[in-house]
Amino acid sequence: MILEMHATAEEVMRAVEALQQFGREKQLGEKEIFGLALALEECGSNIVEHAYGGDSRQKFQVILEQTGRVVTIELRDHGPEFDPTQQRATEPASIEDGPIGGWGIPLVRRYMDEIRYRREADENVLRLTKSLAPEPGQQ
Repeated sequence: MILEMHATAEEVMRAVEALQQFGREKQLGEKEIFGLALALEECGSNIVEHAYGGDSRQKFQVILEQTGRVVTIELRDHGPEFDPTQQRATEPASIEDGPIGGWGIPLVRRYMDEIRYRREADENVLRLTKSLAPEPGQQ
């Protein structure tokens, strides 16, 4: 599934809703859908806010795929080059102890099994991968 999104919070939520529907159609568990949706919302929001500075004329792309028991979310934007995988993986002890913001990458790392970044031509390409639990009766 390929989604073309404008750089707005509403469009990010539209992508999240599409992912939730995708997950239900693929019969994913609610816990898995929650983690995937949280990762997509965080990364999409970062594109809107940081890559495009809230310029709603800008667009980005979300690609949702499932191959076997692996779900992939790919986000593509034309913002300045930024590799979130190179950000420090430290978390404050609690929300009260840390600065506002900075929780996104640790949250995405918590819910996704693999995060890969590449710069392709003039695009940031962020690929998030989640391996799903085996189906009951399988190892």
